[in-house]
Amino acid sequence: MDAVASRAGVGKGTVFRRFESREGLMAAVLNRSETAFQAAIISGPPPLGPGAEPMDRLLALGHTRIELNLLHRRLINAAGRAGARSYAAVSFTAMHLRSLLAELDVRGDLPFLTTALLAPLEVPVLEQQVEIEEMQVRRIIIGWEDLVNRVVNG
Repeated sequence: MDAVASRAGVGKGTVFRRFESREGLMAAVLNRSETAFQAAIISGPPPLGPGAEPMDRLLALGHTRIELNLLHRRLINAAGRAGARSYAAVSFTAMHLRSLLAELDVRGDLPFLTTALLAPLEVPVLEQQVEIEEMQVRRIIIGWEDLVNRVVNG
């Protein structure tokens, strides 16, 4: 907090009043990343953004979420409870994934399938695979693509 206050040219109290805690500051940084991720989905270039085929967008969503969560995992963990993605952020990603599944004519319980596809992209699962099981990120991506193909193609 001292370093942030110093860099911003304000007092430490100002930083604390704005963010309430170190965790709150970390959550604010994460929120910026989440906002950029959502903007890329809404209006960014394909394949994450509009203009690509639904399957390409779905795969891009997973690839991007894996990359972002691995990039920010220490920040996410440092943010603690304050860093938990907001309901709105989780809902946005789930809604987008669910709409892509619908476009791909996936049958079944779409909300459950959406959750099943999003779960492997979350930090605790990624950390288990990368840090404990020592999986290469490429293997995780290939495994997630296989899961997507099984859900989409039955």
